Amino acid sequence: MSTKDFVEKDYYKVLGVPKDATEAEIKKAYRKLAREFHPDANKGDAKAEGRFKEISEANDVLGDTKKRKEYDEARALFGNGGFRPGPGAGGGSFNFDLGDLFGGAPGGQQGGAGGFGGGLGDVFGGLFNRGGPGTTRTQPRRGQDIESEVTLSFTEAVDGATVPLRMSSQAPCKACSGTGDKNGTPRVCPTCVGTGQVSRGSGGGFSLTDPCVDCKGRGLIAQDPCDVCKGSGRAKSSRTMQVRIPAGVADNQRIRLRGKGTPGEQGGPAGDLYVVVHVDAHPVFGRRGDNLTLTVPVTFTEAALGGEVKVPTLGGPPVTLKLPAGTPNGRTMRARGKGAVRKDGTRGDLLVTVEVAVPKDLSDKARESLETYREATSGEDPRAELFQAAKGA
Repeated sequence: MSTKDFVEKDYYKVLGVPKDATEAEIKKAYRKLAREFHPDANKGDAKAEGRFKEISEANDVLGDTKKRKEYDEARALFGNGGFRPGPGAGGGSFNFDLGDLFGGAPGGQQGGAGGFGGGLGDVFGGLFNRGGPGTTRTQPRRGQDIESEVTLSFTEAVDGATVPLRMSSQAPCKACSGTGDKNGTPRVCPTCVGTGQVSRGSGGGFSLTDPCVDCKGRGLIAQDPCDVCKGSGRAKSSRTMQVRIPAGVADNQRIRLRGKGTPGEQGGPAGDLYVVVHVDAHPVFGRRGDNLTLTVPVTFTEAALGGEVKVPTLGGPPVTLKLPAGTPNGRTMRARGKGAVRKDGTRGDLLVTVEVAVPKDLSDKARESLETYREATSGEDPRAELFQAAKGA
């Protein structure tokens, strides 16, 4: 990401959250927008795909405490894209070199009364990944983040699973050891002098840095380009890794695995791997947060007279629930500790909803018994209160 992008892009606006939004608010906004603009839900929609990339980029910065702090500090100092003249600047231009500010005091002094002591230089050197004045060494480059998807069974999502994931990404070219040169002897880029970045004027007497277009930000140019990577130093690589999906993962949840993305260059750290999890439905059980749900049919006599009902659990022995006499249809009972695994290792509950089963076929004896029951309860009208309430409304 260039300095210009980092300073000018309003990631808060992209996610639709205020600048003082909490981590939970940012996470909630990201999940909502990611579901709406995910490429799988908008196949062939280039605009939605672009929006999804913007949302992911904003979340990568605002969802990371350290990056968010650096982002806020940079925007506060640059004023959303550039320094603003102070009250005493008058109508003249704002002429000074940021190299003087970020590279230390004039004359090589790094301290002294009123000096910055190299402090801002350190901050912005790390923030924008640029070297100090006169540097000729190539800069470490962080690897790119990559994203993949995996589909789990309902049980695997509840209990957690280790799954093989085949990844294709850019990695240092093996043919030239990542140098981009057949002989492994690339030369320093004369345009950026090995920094991988070039400065350009942006008005007001100061400049911003962007990746060098001649060396594509590498700081090196191949003298004899490698036949495999064409001098880029990067080649497509496939690998299979075993990825641990934590217990209790939800459908469409996005998991971040630090350092499992594309390898970095020049000693830079690897990017991150983001895995979007899809969960298959279960024929019997459902899920509500950390709780599992189950609908159990009971007979009319069990609901009316009460009794004990045995119900299945996910991956464990069945449990017996006591059904009180007069249990209405749709009542939900709770089997504690029989749900999904929480982050702290404990389990949610199994929520069992009673559904009174009405028989389609009756034997003569059963029909006779029901006729007797109907005669015995002929004076009762379960809908009387319903009509009274309708009239009073």
